[in-house]
Amino acid sequence: MSLNPSPSVAAPAGARSAAAKRLLSWLRQLLVLAIPFALFGLFLLAYGVDPLELYGSMLVSTFGDLYGFGEVLLKATPFVLTGLAAALPAKAGLVNVGGEGQLAVGALFAAWFGVFYLGGLPAWIGIPAMLLAGALGGALWGLAIALLKVKGRLNETITSVLLNYVAVFLVGFFVHGPLKDPESFNWPFSPEIAPTLRLPIFDGTRLHVGFVIAAAIAAIVWFVLARTRLGYRIRVLGSNRLAAERAGMRIGRMYFWVLIAAGAIAGIAGMIEIAGIEGRLRATTGANFGYLGFLAAMMAWNHPLRLLLTAFVLGMISVAGNTLEIGSGLPASAVTILMGLVLFFILGGKRRRG
Repeated sequence: MSLNPSPSVAAPAGARSAAAKRLLSWLRQLLVLAIPFALFGLFLLAYGVDPLELYGSMLVSTFGDLYGFGEVLLKATPFVLTGLAAALPAKAGLVNVGGEGQLAVGALFAAWFGVFYLGGLPAWIGIPAMLLAGALGGALWGLAIALLKVKGRLNETITSVLLNYVAVFLVGFFVHGPLKDPESFNWPFSPEIAPTLRLPIFDGTRLHVGFVIAAAIAAIVWFVLARTRLGYRIRVLGSNRLAAERAGMRIGRMYFWVLIAAGAIAGIAGMIEIAGIEGRLRATTGANFGYLGFLAAMMAWNHPLRLLLTAFVLGMISVAGNTLEIGSGLPASAVTILMGLVLFFILGGKRRRG
């Protein structure tokens, strides 16, 4: 008599085991998000604030009407794009923390071309041209990181972080100098772009079509990574560089173009901030969006579609900061404590997801 279980018995057992593992995975991810909120609730209790009541008012302020919901999506838009700028290199085994600088330079290029060259064009030409200008600026900043990585053999994590500061000072130089609005009464910002270059908005909100652009780019990145030969090669490189080398892949070339593509995506985020919200370049345009996008990518385990959800969560937390300030008496910046707790528990999870 055979002691091996028949296929009809083994298959359901294997399916149950896989389902149990998926359930456990989802529970762990929920805990990663729930525990920071619980700890932040203790922080609120220490200040005499009822966390449940405050969390309820935060939900109402963000989901209670169409305007609040639009504000969440508006905040999430740059987080999606700068998150993709971190997630795509991560799939190749790289750590790009340069979304902050790439967004800033993308915004600089978009504003420069929008102010000086594209103002007289109709929207159907001017907006795509301005988007390409933003992508070009971010790609050039990504190129600097790529050259330092491939030719200089420098760690991309360090160079991308340091170049963020260079980008901020570069934008500051232009808004105080060549790009400064002569009618600004000495305030450091550029002239406004033409109304034809502004992104269309949805009625009843400030939400613009930039969110649709960000979601479309996330879907494209997912498709490339999951359904194309190029994406397969990127994932092989990220999971096992030695195997990629033995398979004849040109590692340096792949690193080079992945970092440039990531910079272009973050540069588009800078263009969207100019054309969708600001209307002009400021020294603070998109400040900290790159770092929050990096956090969103980590929360999504660098999955482009999951990134839409995690960016939405961070957008909700950001918008709820105003409610936090009104309802608790704490400064709105206290919401960064909650974001820091989320990051801490993600890093503490010690789990890598594909």
